[in-house]
Amino acid sequence: MTLAILRSSLRPSLSVRLSTMTARMQQQRWNSFSSYLVTPQELNNALKHYPTSEISTAPRIVPLYAGWFMPNDPEGRTGIEAFRKSHIPHSRFFDIDGIKDEDSPYPHMLPTKERLAEAMSELGIHRDDEVVVYDTAEQGILSAPRVGWTLRVFGHPNVYVLNNYRLWVEQGLPTESGDAKPVPKTNYPVPSYDVDRVVHFPEMKEIAKDYGKEGADEVEILDARPYGRWSGESPEPRPGLPSGHMPGSKSVPFGELLDPKTKAFLSPEELRKVFESKGVDPSKTIITSCGSGVTAAVIEAALTVAEFGDPSKRRLYDGSWTEWAQRVKEDSGLIKKL
Repeated sequence: MTLAILRSSLRPSLSVRLSTMTARMQQQRWNSFSSYLVTPQELNNALKHYPTSEISTAPRIVPLYAGWFMPNDPEGRTGIEAFRKSHIPHSRFFDIDGIKDEDSPYPHMLPTKERLAEAMSELGIHRDDEVVVYDTAEQGILSAPRVGWTLRVFGHPNVYVLNNYRLWVEQGLPTESGDAKPVPKTNYPVPSYDVDRVVHFPEMKEIAKDYGKEGADEVEILDARPYGRWSGESPEPRPGLPSGHMPGSKSVPFGELLDPKTKAFLSPEELRKVFESKGVDPSKTIITSCGSGVTAAVIEAALTVAEFGDPSKRRLYDGSWTEWAQRVKEDSGLIKKL
């Protein structure tokens, strides 16, 4: 009798566990978007199919707002102010000015593994959540690819970028305003770190010094800054920094990878044509750079979408021009101008 009662008491628990496992598997299948870029309609359909629930144990879809403005923004706008003005319901706010290497003098450097885990925990994100990162409606695509790249560097399994919030708003999809709603803190594990995706200053300096020398590794350096800053004709937005470019780098302003009206990414075919027009060799290692490591990730995302080059040979110079122009001397030959 006792054994029968015990078996009977275990059955519901087992049934619940199986049901939960099935729900989790179904959720994972549904949430696996078809590409790194997610359209507004795809995200809206997924959110409607599986609305946010704090009591569910299944992987969730988490809209992650990563809006950011340049330090010289003429209107003095900030990411958090834009978030409070308008965002996708149940979004979390990822502050790239705060979630970074706090010991570095350079902006936006990758945080430590421990800092990233702490931030993700505070945002209430689980390791198996599907994270869709997006930008401000005002700018379309700017900083979301940087946060997407950051999460991929630290091995988050399911990361996507919305293409884009401007279209989301124009299509009349749900929005809300105000501060982010409080969420229960999670226990996000300290992640691994994919060192092969990142270039640091000492290696970048050696690559630049060896450019054009016989036997040097063949590397493409793509600079996302506007052409005038790359050529040395226009000033940098950060006071005191000389403009110009690293030896061998090619100007690929990130705006050329976006639709002029919607500021969404161009189609894969159009992106490939842009890279081809710049003379980028897909067989080489491709290093992307910009002002402070943010829009370099726009190029990286475009390379991913266009399937241009070997993914294992695509890297990003984290410190980018802000670090470079402070650590090399103008008379060293490592700052080129046209």
